[in-house]
Amino acid sequence: MALFLRLARASLNGQARYPGSALMLTLGQFLVTGIEVAAVWALFHRFGDVQGWRIGEVAVFYGLVNCMFAIADALGRGFDVLGTEFLRTGAFDRLLLRPRPVWLQLMGHDVRISRLGRLLQGLAVLAWGAAQAGVAWSVPAVALAVFAVAGGVALFLGILVLQGALSFWTVESLEIANVLTYGGVEAAQYPLAIYARWFRWLLTFAVPLACVAYYPVLALLGRPDPLGAPAWVGWVSPLAGFAFLAASSFFWRLGLRRYASTGS
Repeated sequence: MALFLRLARASLNGQARYPGSALMLTLGQFLVTGIEVAAVWALFHRFGDVQGWRIGEVAVFYGLVNCMFAIADALGRGFDVLGTEFLRTGAFDRLLLRPRPVWLQLMGHDVRISRLGRLLQGLAVLAWGAAQAGVAWSVPAVALAVFAVAGGVALFLGILVLQGALSFWTVESLEIANVLTYGGVEAAQYPLAIYARWFRWLLTFAVPLACVAYYPVLALLGRPDPLGAPAWVGWVSPLAGFAFLAASSFFWRLGLRRYASTGS
């Protein structure tokens, strides 16, 4: 942890050398995600509700998921650029020579301060949505929200680690990973119950976004699941995010053993 903090501090200090640029990028992240909020508001302003879900409840989904992704995106940038910045240039060999875990060096490689914009916007929408939906922020509710965010960060980090692992075979950052990251954020912003059955299965068992967002939010709202899941599921389902990260880490180790340097 101490090493990661030193690496992260070095990355942040480098970005702080250009405060104007860092501020504009952070503000840009805030405004871009704000456009997404405006789109959600326009949908509910036109139709009132979506299959019985009100805008305040959906705002809780939106805010929680965006907080998860903002933190994971800030920490996982090194895996995202692994193919282009490290493998193709041979710079990855330097990481292997250092007596520290490679994954830790990649996580501290480029901690993006601009992702603070998405995080602040997600927190603001979460606070507003919780007030509209009448969420009672008791100690168990706060603990559940923190647990859900931790599980969501682990899940999105797992997707980025999986993307980095695939670079050992492709030497490219595959855009298909964006379907699971940005596409996953878009899908998890709405209740799972509104989707088709095959898509619900995908978001629950293949990429368990429902486990870190849908079920915990149901528990926070005190709302029964229209799909019939028992109420206790939301209190344990974020563990699926950590399980996904563990599976991605296993695949990462397979790719790392395959690496044979650039030969240059």
